[in-house]
Amino acid sequence: MRKSEYALWTLLVLAVLAAGSAMVALARSQTAEAANSEIYRQLDLFGEVLERVRADYVEKPDDSKLIESAINGMLAALDPHSAYLNPKHFRDMQVQTRGEFGGLGIEVTMENGVVKVVSPIEDTPASKAGLQSGDLITALDKEQIQGLTLQEAVEKMRGPVNSPITLTIVRKGVDDPFDVKVTRDVIHINPVKYNAEDDVGYIRVTTFNEQTTANLQKAIDDLKKQIGPKLKGYIIDLRNNPGGLLDQAISVSDTFLDQGAIVLTKGRDLEETQRSNARAGDLTDGEKLVVLINGGSASASEIVAGALQDHHRATIVGTRSFGKGSVQTIIPLGSNGALRLTTARYYTPSGRSIQAKGIEPEVVVEEELPDDLKAKADQVSTRGEANLRGHLKGEDADGEDATKDEEGSGSSAYVATDKEKDTQLKYGLDLLRGIKSVDSDAKKKAEVESATPEATAKQP
Repeated sequence: MRKSEYALWTLLVLAVLAAGSAMVALARSQTAEAANSEIYRQLDLFGEVLERVRADYVEKPDDSKLIESAINGMLAALDPHSAYLNPKHFRDMQVQTRGEFGGLGIEVTMENGVVKVVSPIEDTPASKAGLQSGDLITALDKEQIQGLTLQEAVEKMRGPVNSPITLTIVRKGVDDPFDVKVTRDVIHINPVKYNAEDDVGYIRVTTFNEQTTANLQKAIDDLKKQIGPKLKGYIIDLRNNPGGLLDQAISVSDTFLDQGAIVLTKGRDLEETQRSNARAGDLTDGEKLVVLINGGSASASEIVAGALQDHHRATIVGTRSFGKGSVQTIIPLGSNGALRLTTARYYTPSGRSIQAKGIEPEVVVEEELPDDLKAKADQVSTRGEANLRGHLKGEDADGEDATKDEEGSGSSAYVATDKEKDTQLKYGLDLLRGIKSVDSDAKKKAEVESATPEATAKQP
């Protein structure tokens, strides 16, 4: 081929490629314009409905409440954990994550139009009044909750310190609803409690707020000094821990790990995948660990349990955890509060999604119920994330979706108040002391991969 013909051929190819690129760009532009046109049409519909309500409703409505309710309705249609935080709720949330807030001391979610107790926080008015994980709150001071958003219900439960409120409770295994009177108080959250169980360090982590990692590290240092050279290991009790801050879950896990992935978070797009890794330095010097979980262990608790399980750093004992494997990002909206939006799923180091599945312990130990509860075991079980209306589907690295709990099934959230009757704790102590062992053939092991985030977190 002569040079002149080659040059002409090259120009023709470039022209065709340029034309193809232009057509693709035009098609994308037209698709985007069509999508935008549909959104504008829907917004016109919303505007028309809003004006009809403002003009014709039997009473003059509050415009700001109408808009706030519309926003909350939109977010509630996404999943149970996305919500709009008005300025007051945003301030309350910031106070809570710092470890001090006013109220009853319960973590709640909305289910079928009523408030469901995820977990009462230890040593708060709610726990002292006997509220349990899985309880449904149907009325506040005899006023039905039906029709309220979760934020509105929470607002009603908050109030002046020392002021009482009556909660109407529906509990599995109890035939009729019953009332519980609770006196509001300032809730001081001490996220870490600990003591020496002779030759074992016992550490209970009740929530993941800004103080958790620092308090955990102090607990470990104190227990080392108290127990000395006879130390056989640590029990990390995450039972009924409803979760909290993601960065605290990562730093708590890092406290016990020398290297490797802790958690992978995967958003809508592949390039949004983030991997958090452990830094060198295990504060416990490699001592044996047992982690206790149950049906009330959720979110950040599951990140910690999953990371330590995948790295074979701890033996997980108890019952299946709650299964909240999604990440919520707080997006400030200036003076208008903030948006709490579900932005990612999280995956354990081996690529397991916990969403709607939970963490399965290596050793399943059901807490021994007292005689008065044995006939009503359902009232101390929680059905988990998979049974929340509108929950995100779970997905493992192999693409399998989670399934709903079978009717009547659930994971126990009961913890004995008397340590002598705490079956799970006693089992953990026996493991660390060598009195009991885990059969290596029966023990479920998750192989930790050194794979890239693309390999461990597939597109949901």
